[in-house]
Amino acid sequence: MKRFAKLGIVAAALAAAWGSAWADINVGVVLSATGPAASLGIPEKNTIALMPQTIGGQKVNYIILDDASDTTAAVSNTRKLISESKADIIIGSSITPNSLAMIDVVAEGKTPMITLAASAKIIEPMDDRKKWVFKTPQNDGLMAGAIADHMAKSGVKTVGYIGFNDAYGESWLQEFKKAAEAKGLKIVATEAFSRADTSVTGQALKLMAAKPDAVLVAGSGTPAALPEKTLKERGYKGKYYQTHGVANADFLRVGGKDVEGTFLPAGPVLVADQLPDSNPVKKEGVDYVKAYEGKYGKGTAATFGAHAWDAGKILFAAVPEALKKAQPGTPEFRAALRDALEQTKNVPGAHGIFSMSPTDHLGIQNGVVMVKIENGTWKYQP
Repeated sequence: MKRFAKLGIVAAALAAAWGSAWADINVGVVLSATGPAASLGIPEKNTIALMPQTIGGQKVNYIILDDASDTTAAVSNTRKLISESKADIIIGSSITPNSLAMIDVVAEGKTPMITLAASAKIIEPMDDRKKWVFKTPQNDGLMAGAIADHMAKSGVKTVGYIGFNDAYGESWLQEFKKAAEAKGLKIVATEAFSRADTSVTGQALKLMAAKPDAVLVAGSGTPAALPEKTLKERGYKGKYYQTHGVANADFLRVGGKDVEGTFLPAGPVLVADQLPDSNPVKKEGVDYVKAYEGKYGKGTAATFGAHAWDAGKILFAAVPEALKKAQPGTPEFRAALRDALEQTKNVPGAHGIFSMSPTDHLGIQNGVVMVKIENGTWKYQP
């Protein structure tokens, strides 16, 4: 009987070992690959193809669904990935409204999520729902502070603001108000527009009537070019600022000569090759650009894709720790993965160095530089 008991123990151990060797990790990905936010979602989708196919010795399956920049679709896709595809983690969505809507779904499913959207509201304030959510894009507050600082140093005293009429624009207005007040800047006009709008003439005229020294457009992707093009057509001569939500080649293409001279904060990856060698993010940023452009062509890399790259880097660091506690495909593994993500330290990414904590599910350092659009490209501003 003892001999059979020992054989049983050995068999159980071998079964556990075999399970460990062959269990797949399912990564559910929800991106805005079509619709108004496609210029964000496409480079993110392309970047998923660059991610490792094994992590910690386990095969990884990436299941990608397009939410078409639609909140309802983002929620539906997330439910499908958790219930049908048995996702161990969700990456996405590309934009703030969709990611906010997905929080309840991942919290209910006790499945960790790494969002690629910007608003701090997605992870703050921390609670029992948001403890399942992490992010890689810089918070709006960090970027708003960089803009306000640049404005103040450039002699700007008054500012006109126009932003998306959704969670992205609302968050940016709140953060910029705080940053502007800290730097002694006065916001003299506030306007809003939709991602799908084809005209903002009325808003532009109201901004111009206030005669601000500078205008900040708080939008993302190609729709953010519309207010600036309209203001240029109407003859506005002040300074132009955009957010990091426009840092891709599609914005430059759509904006054309009308966005020349625009200032914006951005993740270091946007100008990685222009950074001094002393910058701790330069190497990873250059590596990402080389990997992306090696597959998709010169000049195709975008900061949005780098957010997905950084999500992969953090996931790669956390998975081996979670595997020590549980097997993929189980509630225990999802919980262990959430805990491991929260404990990642000094993970180098293309946008910064990431160190998470129970109160900070971004934990980014060295994550912002100022950039100017010059001769149809991005120019680092030391």
